[in-house]
Order: sequence, then structure tokens, then C-alpha cells
Amino acid sequence: MRLFPFLLMLCAAFAAGMINSIAGGGTLLTFPVLIWLGLDPKVANGTSTVALWPGLFGGLFGYRKELENSSTMLFRLGSTSVIGGAVGAGLLIWTPSPTFARLVPFLILFATVLFMSQGAITRRLRLASIDQNPTTWWWTGAIVFQFFSAMYGGYFGAGNGILMLAAMGLLGMKDLHRANGIKNFLGICINSIAVLGFSLYGLVVWRDSLVMACGALAGGYFGASMAVRIGQLWVRRGIVVIGFVIFVVMIWKLRH
Repeated sequence: MRLFPFLLMLCAAFAAGMINSIAGGGTLLTFPVLIWLGLDPKVANGTSTVALWPGLFGGLFGYRKELENSSTMLFRLGSTSVIGGAVGAGLLIWTPSPTFARLVPFLILFATVLFMSQGAITRRLRLASIDQNPTTWWWTGAIVFQFFSAMYGGYFGAGNGILMLAAMGLLGMKDLHRANGIKNFLGICINSIAVLGFSLYGLVVWRDSLVMACGALAGGYFGASMAVRIGQLWVRRGIVVIGFVIFVVMIWKLRH
């Protein structure tokens, strides 16, 4: 492997792992890098998913203290995430590459819009206190929301962290660090089944994914451990700009 692509993938994965642990959306960095390096869109998505998966463990470890007394939520929403992630990964596997290539710009646009609205979503959904004795209907709504979020995450994943933070808001969670810890755990559940499916169907370039996994693991732990001291405003603005630039460029490429 030449030095420049190696460094590019490593840096993109480190930044993506850090961003995923703080807010979500690191796929917006790794996916276009792999496309630019010449991978098929479906293979790039599978390789990116595998590469960023270890970073979620780093983020989870960084938030381990915030996850105390969350076992019920982790079990119920984690089980839902495995099922939803399997459905989404199956949809991607059976989507023809040309079709997926046409969908990608709009998936990226969707993820970018989610980034733009993250602040409003967080402010609006974190106001209420979490119910000490949730009703069956309350849990049903949370599980349905997480199922569709997991299905999207298994299919493409960019911006899915924001969807899951919104789910934490629906649960009335005021502690953003706890919400991020749970989000990382649910991301592991989603991506574990997606990683298995993509691997079995040959949608992973292992050399690239292993290189990027090292960067993602370090970035995930670094992002979680520094989350309290690092301002997220400029990171979010940068991702929004990158997302729109990628959308415009990919639309242009499809038309030419």
C-alpha cells in the first residue's frame, strides 16, 4: 500500500471514530475517502462499516462510567438494534450497486440535514425527565423508533448516531454523555450484524478496513474521553459543509 492512501485512510478513520463517539456521522468522512480511492459504492460502505466498528468499542469504554444503571435499556434497545440492523444490512446486500450509487448522494444529504438539525432535536427532546416506571406503550414507542433507526444504520449508517440520540431524547435523558454511551452500545449491536453480513457477501476490503480500524479505535476512545472538554460546534459545522460538498459532487458525477 502506498504511503498517501494509507495515511489518508488512517486520518479519516481517526476523525470518524472521534466524531462517532461524540455525536455520530463519521461515515461521512470514511465513505467518500474509500469512493475516491476507487472502491465500488457497496464495497466502500461495507468496508467503512467494518472499519468504524472497533471505534464504537473505544467510545463505549470512554463512557463506561455513564452507563451505570442502564441495563434494562441496553438489553431492550440492544435486542431491537440487532434485529433492525440485520434487516437494513439485508436490504443493502440485495440492492444492486448501480442503484445504491444513485441513492448514495441522497442518503448523504439526509444525514447532513440530520446534522444541521441535531441541536434543535437535542434541545426539544431532552427537556422531559425520564419516567421511573415506563408504561408498555412508552416502551413500544421507543422500541419502534429504535428499530427503524437500526434498520437505517444497517443499510447505510451515516447520521444514524443522531437518530439514536433523538431516541435517547424521547426517553427523557438529560445527560448527553450517558446518551452517547448508550448510543455507542446500540451502534455496536447494529454494526455487529452488519459486519457479519457484509463479510459473508464479500463487501469488505480487509486490508483497507483493518488499517482504518486502528485509527477508528484510537479516535473513538479519544473522542469519548475528551468529550467534556471539546466543543462540538466546529466539528458539526465541518461535517455539514463536507456533507453538502459531497452531495453536490456526487450529483454532478451522476449527471456526467
